[in-house]
Amino acid sequence: MSGVASTGTDAGQRRTAVVIGGGIAGLATACLLAADGHEVHVMERHAEFGGRAGSWAAEGFRFDTGPSWYLMPEVFAHFFALLGRDVQDVLDLHTLDPAYRVFLEGEAEPMQVSADLERNVAMFEAREPGAGQRLRRHLVSAARTEAMARRRFLYSTFAHPTALLTPDVLRQSHRLAPLLLRSLQTMVAARFRDNGLRQLLGYPAVFLGTSPKRAPSMYHLMSALDMTGGVQYPMGGFTALIEAIAEMAADHGVHLHTGCEVTAVTTMPGPRRTRRRARVTGVKYVSRGLRRHQEADVVVGAGDLHHLETRLLPEELQTYPERWWAHRDPGPGGVLAYLGVRGELPELAHHSLFFSEDWDATFGAIHAGRVPDQPSVYVCRPSASDPGVAPPGHENLFVLIPVGADPELGRGGLSGGGSPAVEQLVDRTIDQIASWAQVPDLAGRIVLRRTAGPGDFAADLHAWRGSMLGPAHTLRQSAMFRAGNVSRRVEGLYYAGSGTIPGVGLPMCLISAELVIKRLRGDTSTGPLPEPVTGGGVRGTGATMMGPR
Repeated sequence: MSGVASTGTDAGQRRTAVVIGGGIAGLATACLLAADGHEVHVMERHAEFGGRAGSWAAEGFRFDTGPSWYLMPEVFAHFFALLGRDVQDVLDLHTLDPAYRVFLEGEAEPMQVSADLERNVAMFEAREPGAGQRLRRHLVSAARTEAMARRRFLYSTFAHPTALLTPDVLRQSHRLAPLLLRSLQTMVAARFRDNGLRQLLGYPAVFLGTSPKRAPSMYHLMSALDMTGGVQYPMGGFTALIEAIAEMAADHGVHLHTGCEVTAVTTMPGPRRTRRRARVTGVKYVSRGLRRHQEADVVVGAGDLHHLETRLLPEELQTYPERWWAHRDPGPGGVLAYLGVRGELPELAHHSLFFSEDWDATFGAIHAGRVPDQPSVYVCRPSASDPGVAPPGHENLFVLIPVGADPELGRGGLSGGGSPAVEQLVDRTIDQIASWAQVPDLAGRIVLRRTAGPGDFAADLHAWRGSMLGPAHTLRQSAMFRAGNVSRRVEGLYYAGSGTIPGVGLPMCLISAELVIKRLRGDTSTGPLPEPVTGGGVRGTGATMMGPR
């Protein structure tokens, strides 16, 4: 279906859309809205775009401040194709081999996941006889589930749930029920005995903002993404991705405003012919200390959904009021460290994972809002692949420590100047990495250090409860059970980003942008939009990059 839903403007009049937030979801939504014929304004409160996918540079180092793992490459390829671009022409993608390295508590040698399936099968077999063939079967199931999810679930707005009752879904119903009702941890434990292998196949749940014990086993589909074809990295880091999407937005005539803090979504009483109580008229925002208003026919909240609903709308117009959030799982918080290190660190791969032995205790502490006694840690060393992120003779490390989603754990700072709880945890983690990876002098080689904590996510990103990723992908917060992408109270108000469907992570945010277009068109199909998007978008108007207005 390609009809465009009415937004209250006269027939033939070009509609104006405002996108709140200049992260990847906001920029991607702006691109697609402009290509579909809207005049688009993006309002970003910070001086730079990117949101969680930001960038920080100091003393010759450049750090991606958030996402660092290029998952679901076909989603990126499809998004660029929607805008008439080949992802290979936009990003310089480098396949990592090893894909990543896994350090296990109490084991001297790490496991190594390769870009080659046969080597991964051999690694599994060496740890547990028979595990190699079981891995093959596990990955066949994962690939089949991933294909089904992409075809029927990820690109659905769930506006009409009966759209899912297709013959192929019905034929797979006997598989889908167990995949939804059984946990990922239970599925993996039934197939593998070795604790390290179980952890390796369960860890993708962390990318979804939850634990293997709480994630539906449907998410074993994540294993099909990195164990059969490797993991890619965009040279220049994820900053290059954000810059590319911002440039496409400008090429499509999008007005990109920085230093603009949206303070309210403005409305007028809704038409009697609809069940909605109001209709959007624009947004109020503050720029350079001045209060302003931008009129709009469509508003897309692409920042934190909790903030938009509970702070930018009056209670009577909230689809997801505070009482709704009181019964939801925010997913983990995170303590981050950006470290510049003197000398080389060949002991670490581009991606390295450090798994504590007692996962139940680790994830239990996170779910309870605490810091685990022995955290499992992720370390990215982009300087292993990209010489532009560190000065010659130095390494760039990004360290992520999942903790409870609690802003009271504190904020980070430069050179140890953050909250004591944050800095002490980073100190402990540096010692853990040094011990497990056998780099005893690691702490003494650090020449640059910056940290961040849940308090930073709350203050800088309005993140609900300081969540690092967004609401967890538990059963009741996945697919059709997740917050929808359209307001039930305000006509013309839509949502994109990690708080809404389909979920957390850069690929999901790109899909969420596409789902806004499907809502506006009244498109209830379950698959991706045809490539490219067409709708009268303006091209060639030149970059419209604006500072504070």
